[in-house]
Amino acid sequence: MTAPLTPPPPNDDSWQAPPPPGPADGTAGDPGLRAEARDGALVMVAVAALGVALGLLWLWLAPRVPLISDGKAVFLKNTEGEAAVGADSVFALLGIGFGVVSAAAVYWYRRRGGIVLVVGLALGGALGSLLAWRVGVWWGPTADVVAHAKEVGKGVTFDAPLKLGAKGMLLAWPLAAMLTHLTLTAFFTPKDPDPAPALPPWDAPPTS
Repeated sequence: MTAPLTPPPPNDDSWQAPPPPGPADGTAGDPGLRAEARDGALVMVAVAALGVALGLLWLWLAPRVPLISDGKAVFLKNTEGEAAVGADSVFALLGIGFGVVSAAAVYWYRRRGGIVLVVGLALGGALGSLLAWRVGVWWGPTADVVAHAKEVGKGVTFDAPLKLGAKGMLLAWPLAAMLTHLTLTAFFTPKDPDPAPALPPWDAPPTS
């Protein structure tokens, strides 16, 4: 008569199922990635909010386009003027300045690079440019030129609405921010030390 076979103990490793994957097994639970995503979102919001300041500066510094009415139609007072083109140039220069300053401030605050910060700067700069454009148009001279001409009267000079003729100027801020941050990262971020060369094992035969 033989003894009955006993099942393996429940804590035998060969019979245990693999543990379910936890948060540490995936990138979604990586605290480092979560912190970078949070920093990128904060950078985007903070940079975009600066668009109000850019819009006010654009409204203040952009050259005016003078108009005049003869009672029947509205005309440019100075047909040879380049004020409309000047408004685009001022917006682009201000956007480049805001891009450089915002990127330098973010790098000084974080003291490191990272694709998430660059994306946050680019998105924030794009949103800030859009906000600046709308702020300048909203708070500038009225867009109803005919009503404005009737209000000021015949032969009286008044300002045309502020416009951004070349919409590509909206990219000046995000492009300047990305280039500035990448340049600062390349020149001032400490590089990782090179790995030490692998040494042959002591029992390896000498090479001829």
